[in-house]
Amino acid sequence: MSQWPDTRILDLFGIELPIIQGPMAGATNASMVIAACNAGGLGSMPAAMLSLDQLREALRNIRQGTSKPFNVNFFCHQPPAPDEQRARDWKDLLEPYYRELGVDFDAPTPVSNRAPFDAAACEVLEEFKPEVVSFHFGLPEKALLERVKATGAKILSSATTVDEAVWLEQNGCDAIIAMGYEAGGHRGMFLSDDLSSQVGTFALVPQVVDAVNVPVIAAGAIADARGVAAAFMLGASAAQVGTAYLFTPEAKISASHHKALRTAKESETAITNLFTGRPARGILNRVMREVGPMSAKAPAFPLAGGALMPLRAKAEAEFSNLWAGQAFTLGRDIGTAELTRQLAEGALAKLAGR
Repeated sequence: MSQWPDTRILDLFGIELPIIQGPMAGATNASMVIAACNAGGLGSMPAAMLSLDQLREALRNIRQGTSKPFNVNFFCHQPPAPDEQRARDWKDLLEPYYRELGVDFDAPTPVSNRAPFDAAACEVLEEFKPEVVSFHFGLPEKALLERVKATGAKILSSATTVDEAVWLEQNGCDAIIAMGYEAGGHRGMFLSDDLSSQVGTFALVPQVVDAVNVPVIAAGAIADARGVAAAFMLGASAAQVGTAYLFTPEAKISASHHKALRTAKESETAITNLFTGRPARGILNRVMREVGPMSAKAPAFPLAGGALMPLRAKAEAEFSNLWAGQAFTLGRDIGTAELTRQLAEGALAKLAGR
């Protein structure tokens, strides 16, 4: 496939198809990454919910399963200061559900955690040297970023506004993911916490393309070949696809998440902070509807999920995050490799007017 109108991402990463399988913490495993890479795209392994030993095992399996370039993704948030009053207020808000489900309200609250990128994780990268390393919520501090660059990795991060894209270019990104408001999972926003500043994919991508010199990857409600073709028409050099990969047999998701993806209506997603403390898009469920998708009482990221864990154990579908982008109804039950190829082949045909 050499007829792509923009080959900068292909050349930068050394891949055959301009399709990036989005890193989805908790849902993506090594088998999905390997399949995406071997199909010609860029597979992405999320590290935020893995211990260092689990990360090493995943990267070892990927290296054994493919000789192609792959991406490892990290969060780079600052851990929050303890706020006992906010934690109590949040749990008190959820107390009626504890009583209804027969859960011990007075038991210690479990800890919900997602690890930020740090020196120990950087050592793992230095050991395995993945070809691409991506970050969410900005970039790590300069010394750590320079260590990652020294491994030879190309650097990616997500921008949700033009200002974030310009900042990322100025601070060392080799390419930028323009993440539209429609995207599933956590917003990549980092220069502002104002949700009203967030921009839709069709508006964001061309403005980011015009504002930066590095190649741009479009993300957000791109779930089929039409979306990939549209991304190229807007000036993107590749597309990152997340939710569509949740329909593959390689995806590691719960039965309730699997069902929701196949039964919910296209209008039934919302941005919520209930599950982690940070805005993320998912399919509406009971707790989102009754508490409201956004709550000022939710503890800071990533602590909000702890008080929900005992409720999830009793009623998973009602109290767990069901991450999905707004185009989730376009998902199809096919394998990761086939999806990767179909996205690229169908987009190329549309771009050629076939």
